[in-house]
Amino acid sequence: MSRPLAFVNARLVDPASGYDGPGAVVVTEGVIADVARKPDLGKLSADVEVVDADGALLIPGLIDIRVKTGEPGAEPKETLKSAALAAAAGGVTTIVVQPDTHPVMDEPSVVDFILRRARDIELVNVYPAGAATKGCEGQRMAEIGLMHEAGCLYVTDADKPIVDSKVFRRVLSYARAFGAPVAHRPADPWLSAGAAASEGEFAARMGLPAVPAVAEKIMLERDLALVELTDAQLIVDQVTTAGALESLKRGLDRGLPVTATTSINHLSFNEIDIGDYRTFCKLDPPLRSEDDRQAVIEAVASGLIQVVVSAHAPAPAEDKRLPYDEAAPGAVGLQTLLAALLAFHHEGRIPLIDLIRTVTSAPAGLLGLAAGRIAKGAPADLVLANLDTPVHIDADKLVSKSKNSPFDGRRLQGRVLRTLVDGRTVYSA
Repeated sequence: MSRPLAFVNARLVDPASGYDGPGAVVVTEGVIADVARKPDLGKLSADVEVVDADGALLIPGLIDIRVKTGEPGAEPKETLKSAALAAAAGGVTTIVVQPDTHPVMDEPSVVDFILRRARDIELVNVYPAGAATKGCEGQRMAEIGLMHEAGCLYVTDADKPIVDSKVFRRVLSYARAFGAPVAHRPADPWLSAGAAASEGEFAARMGLPAVPAVAEKIMLERDLALVELTDAQLIVDQVTTAGALESLKRGLDRGLPVTATTSINHLSFNEIDIGDYRTFCKLDPPLRSEDDRQAVIEAVASGLIQVVVSAHAPAPAEDKRLPYDEAAPGAVGLQTLLAALLAFHHEGRIPLIDLIRTVTSAPAGLLGLAAGRIAKGAPADLVLANLDTPVHIDADKLVSKSKNSPFDGRRLQGRVLRTLVDGRTVYSA
């Protein structure tokens, strides 16, 4: 095991306990051995490595529950190792990878492959999400029970909505029997087909095929009705519109077991950021209006949206250097997630502890993970970061194999200094 560590003179932010203040953390044999607000350094043994944080931020490692990689089947986009390296550099210590790989992760053997590869890489924690239907085609249920037993944390068809309501009802009912959440993208497939932008004045002026915002609300209303019927646990995959937020609130007010996520991209950008057909800003769901963006920010601030994801979706240059409506959607985001999230603290929009909760204790609680907290006996998954250090995002210098970041050229604040997973340093600036 690595040498014991003691982080002293840190600003601890632990949403699980509600603490934000000075303190120290001792790490031994991969777990947090002690947490002290006023440590007695004289009690530390001589073999402990003392790290003076000098007031830097010490938080639980980030948990990103929506990450795409190209492995297996499309390794030139991203491998599990390159994604893990990007995660470590961004302070993300746990990732949940999506099932729309080649082959699709719709049976236990592919789940086992991902888990074995993660153990071999030995960087960050990697968990798979299993496919809800065979081939992510929305027609026949996948082996949900066997995949859950093999280690997948939830089931989803990733970017593809399950259109057939009877199939989706069966998925919800079957997953509930195993205690597995179901994540689903709310998007009416007929209104969304072929869309490259959000419907409105901007898309019309740019001549882009567009989807109306109501497409998200329509599908979410159906999903909420089926959740009420089955009492299954639903993860609403990336809420991005004000109309859908109204539906979500009504569902939660009725006590439905629903958790909503949104992406850091939809918090940070609006449709105008597309600019002169900037394909790095082509996403799925597409970027929305400024009114929608502000509504999503308020939903995160109020706790209506509980989890923020990077929606990491690598795409190589040849898939992005195309006419806008032909370019592949998606953006890399693992390495920029923390700094981008901290912007809302610096702007005074959302308290720091509430921001950190959306990427630590909230996703951990949702998926039953032991991580996401700074407490005695918890896994020593930690991030030391300088809250105020300026960071200039240069896409070419990102660790990911693909460089498609909408944050390219943006100036943020918040630099990761050190990332620990099970007490091991997996990144150091």
